[in-house]
Amino acid sequence: MNQFYSRLFLAVMMLTSTLGMAQELLKGRVIDETTEEPIPGAIITIRGSNLQATTDAQGYFVFEQDLEEGDQMVIIESNEYLTRNIPVVIIKGSTVNLDPLYLKVDNVQQEQAQGIVSLTENDLADDDNAANNVSGLLQATRDQFLRAAAFDFSATFFRPRGLNSEDGKILINGLEMNKQFSGRPQWSNWGGINDLQRNQTFTMGLAPADDTFGGYGGVQSIDMRASQQRAGSQISYASANRSYRARFMGTYKSGLLSSGWAYAITASRRSGEEGFVDGTLYDANSVSLNVERKLSENHFLNFTGIYASNRRGRRTAITEEIKDLKGIEYNPFWGIQDNAQRNSRIREIDEPILMLNHYWTISPKVQLQTNTSYQFGKIGNTRIDNGGTRLDNTLGRDVYIGGAPNPNPDYYQNLPSYFLRRGNTPIDLANAYRAEQAFINDGQLDWEDLYRQNLTVREDGGNSIYAIQEDRIDDNQFQASTILTADLADNILLTAGANYRKLRSENYALLQDLLGGTGFLDVDFFAEEASNIDQIQNDAAQSDVRNPNRIVGEGDRYKYNYIIDANVVNAFAQAQFKSNKIDYFVAGSVTQTDYQRDGLYENGNFLGNESFGKSEKVDFTNFGVKGGATYKINGLNLLNFNGAYITRAPYIRNTFVNARQNNLIVNGLESEKSYSFDGSYIYRSPILKLRATGYYTQFEDGNDINFFFTENFQGEEGGFIQEVVTGIDRRNYGMELGIEYQITPTINLKAAVAAGQNVYSDNAEVYYTSDDFDGEIRFGDGSVNIKDYHVAGGPETAAQIGFEYRDPEYWNIGVTANYFANGYIDPSIIRRSDRFRLDVDGQEFNDFDPVLAKELLKQEQFDDYVLVNVIGGKSWRIDDKYVGFFATINNVFNIEYKTGGFEQSRTATFQSLNDDVNNPTQVFAPRYFFGNGATYYLNVYLRF
Repeated sequence: MNQFYSRLFLAVMMLTSTLGMAQELLKGRVIDETTEEPIPGAIITIRGSNLQATTDAQGYFVFEQDLEEGDQMVIIESNEYLTRNIPVVIIKGSTVNLDPLYLKVDNVQQEQAQGIVSLTENDLADDDNAANNVSGLLQATRDQFLRAAAFDFSATFFRPRGLNSEDGKILINGLEMNKQFSGRPQWSNWGGINDLQRNQTFTMGLAPADDTFGGYGGVQSIDMRASQQRAGSQISYASANRSYRARFMGTYKSGLLSSGWAYAITASRRSGEEGFVDGTLYDANSVSLNVERKLSENHFLNFTGIYASNRRGRRTAITEEIKDLKGIEYNPFWGIQDNAQRNSRIREIDEPILMLNHYWTISPKVQLQTNTSYQFGKIGNTRIDNGGTRLDNTLGRDVYIGGAPNPNPDYYQNLPSYFLRRGNTPIDLANAYRAEQAFINDGQLDWEDLYRQNLTVREDGGNSIYAIQEDRIDDNQFQASTILTADLADNILLTAGANYRKLRSENYALLQDLLGGTGFLDVDFFAEEASNIDQIQNDAAQSDVRNPNRIVGEGDRYKYNYIIDANVVNAFAQAQFKSNKIDYFVAGSVTQTDYQRDGLYENGNFLGNESFGKSEKVDFTNFGVKGGATYKINGLNLLNFNGAYITRAPYIRNTFVNARQNNLIVNGLESEKSYSFDGSYIYRSPILKLRATGYYTQFEDGNDINFFFTENFQGEEGGFIQEVVTGIDRRNYGMELGIEYQITPTINLKAAVAAGQNVYSDNAEVYYTSDDFDGEIRFGDGSVNIKDYHVAGGPETAAQIGFEYRDPEYWNIGVTANYFANGYIDPSIIRRSDRFRLDVDGQEFNDFDPVLAKELLKQEQFDDYVLVNVIGGKSWRIDDKYVGFFATINNVFNIEYKTGGFEQSRTATFQSLNDDVNNPTQVFAPRYFFGNGATYYLNVYLRF
């Protein structure tokens, strides 16, 4: 027996010795060529094998597996650096030590990444659109398909895999940035500080992330630690014609100093009287300060402060009639006042973020990151309030006198189509011609007339009938998270974390500008008008019955005033396993969410607790599980598979029927369920990189709320209504393909293709509420026939082919041709309900024609189009400094195309829609968003 143990011991020692020798065959350290700072996270692979290593915080790597003897090719890759291929000779018993191994900064990639942010910023800032933010998620990746989606496809609101921005996660220093109100990132909160956000990792789709469970759209994690910023300074100037016209930016980064301190600061100014669309002013100032202190070898404390103030003029969708008269640059929201443009729809975002992060290296294989943040400030959206009145009780009763017509120049009663709706008599034609000429020659908001009308009323002792209303959201959010990373073994990585977010959101209307008047009566004149009541015998017109007939001045709250309290607690765990042939992972998460509304006004249509005080608290418990595996066929070919099942609580915007008026919660509200699968074939060699992916995602039990005015909701009566849609099922499936082929060391061919379908997989349910009637109204069985309709939001098909030339003398140029198809309009829900075919008595219209109805309800498909983009730049190295420029021209041939649109719901019945469609020009025609024509972006910089 002793002999057996002796032999066993000897065998173990020999094996250990052999492994030790194998571990010493290849090692090294990866360093920045310019700064000579270590590069953490660089990936080192052995061509033709499944072997891979990653550099640590000091840039070191070592291969712990056996290496095949003989000539080998070592490939070193890192984000923002040029890939290097190093030939080595492996000899058993000797060590190849690649220390130092220098990487050159990829200036082209850096500038292109910055260009992506700048070029898409116009879209990213409009956070009301679910589809617009997706491209911003993709800027941290080097995958060719995702680069095409972020840079070239973004102008069309293309959504990879048909996903919305809430399906992905944005993290800064381990803290989630997605808003609780909508689930979407508020990109403007950190716009203009690009230089401090270069340290990014992007986790595609369901792949395992480092800091969170993630979502179907992937995770973008931004590291703003001061010590992790590459030391140096930069100043730059950019000129463009898409959103802002000019941008100035300056940045200083110290790196980790010998004193143990690190500093990084950046500031920028972006401005422009208008972008590509008329009247869209841009006024933004941003600053970020990052300070880090090395407390000991194992403890670091980092502070990050971000202040990004953004003020922008907004645009809107327009009809074909308007486009034909004024062009795609037309914007009805602005007019001239005092010889300057003034936009009535201003979006202002001013929400500073303060973060404190602690990094603790418990042991070489265990790290703990603890984060806290506080975000506060405001989001404001202005518009013209034309409901001003005065109270008259001369006859012993209260009567509200006033109100004013809609001042928007694109209001349907101002357009030629309105005068031709009844026929083409000489009078109709003359009126239509006058309207046409007035619109062509002016067609902008008449600010002087608004002031003039208010002055006339003021001289008669009345209140303003026009005013500027600002819809305000003042958020205060505290967040804390902790993330544990542990190497349980050489091939097992455990990540776990918890996150808590507490939000207090004040929502109210602010009287911003009386437009020359003396006061504004805080009543809902249109509630009286809609009911055809001259004498108010109840409280229906009162915004707050506890303060009736209140005259408000500039800076006062009015109309609505409430608070939303929200709490979200989340925990996740993830384990990753690696082997020579298969890497796989499993992850799970659980989330507890609750919301409650606290009404500060008692609305006249919803008395008592229906609007005043706290609502019922709604809470949801949700979970998610996902897993995946990568099979390494060999060093060049890989197969990857992922799957997930996730439930998600409704967001605040989809929880309350009309939070501005009442405490009502959506009936039948429940969490959305979803499951998804994807599979990819990946080929990687020094000259060819390819990824082909197929995916399938099913969403169930979603909900949505729409607000609009309709002409014939109940018989001939119209009204402002809330449309509550529940039980929404969606199915997204398709494929993605990205290819890069390095023809020569300087010429690179690239191609990308996305083809899919995003459809409603079943009918949904809908009901309607309004302050014009009590309770809920359902038409027929309450169903909405949307099955097999396409979900609107950018083209479903996108394809690209192009090339890039990178000259050794540090200049580059690239050209891409991009094809888009299968974009669809957003269908009107009420037209697909039984209201479309049923009269108010519940009987089908006598003249209802199912064949014609099918044609009227056919979903519009947009035309295909091709956009050509050009990108290029040049840099010069002068000692240890870089000076250069980066430029793009998008849509070189100025192609006109539609990025989206929606059907108007004012004509909700078969009769009204058929009559409108048969007009010479449809009065309530669909409204479209048109893409920009030819635009440019030029950035000049100096790095030192």
